[in-house]
Amino acid sequence: MRPVEIPPRSGTAFTLRTGEVLTVIDPQGGQVSDCLAFNAFDPREVLSNGRTFDYEETVALTAGNRIWSNRSNPMLEIEEDTAGQHDFLLTPCSEDTFRHFYPDKPVHRGCFGNLAEALAPFGIDPDRIPVAFNLFMNVPVDRQSGKLRVLPPQTRPGDFIRLRAQMDLVIGLTACSAYDSCGGTFKPIHYTVDRGQREVPSLA
Repeated sequence: MRPVEIPPRSGTAFTLRTGEVLTVIDPQGGQVSDCLAFNAFDPREVLSNGRTFDYEETVALTAGNRIWSNRSNPMLEIEEDTAGQHDFLLTPCSEDTFRHFYPDKPVHRGCFGNLAEALAPFGIDPDRIPVAFNLFMNVPVDRQSGKLRVLPPQTRPGDFIRLRAQMDLVIGLTACSAYDSCGGTFKPIHYTVDRGQREVPSLA
């Protein structure tokens, strides 16, 4: 299956039907990908970090964990994960992010702007964009102070995460644009969709 490439600092959106498998790949290593999921029939239902942390009882999400919606329904199940490190705390980077953290660098619309453009054809407006499941992102949190840092991803070339859809979804996916998130460099993200593995009964 030939991967689809998301060029550096860009994004895309597509449908993922129940039981289909999305594999997101970091082909060169050291690159973050923001991932969003919306109910394909009602985009008011969207992935939720709070519900996910609550029901999975962990913030270290990896193979065997599920991503839950704001309506307490499972949306994605992580089937395989060679990276083992992701973030579900931070919002997609935006023009405001660049003005706040990188005042000496050119302003970029960031993952938020890329996702907003990609999701618009699906009727999803920018105000519906939540905290993303930030694949491969390295955000350690100090247990004593609660202070968090954004460090370069520890992924190696070819690391991937494989997720199976638990409902019909609209997926938003990026190759992240923020300097700190990606160690100061910007690389592509690859993904594949296996549409031949529908083990979960479809809603449609």
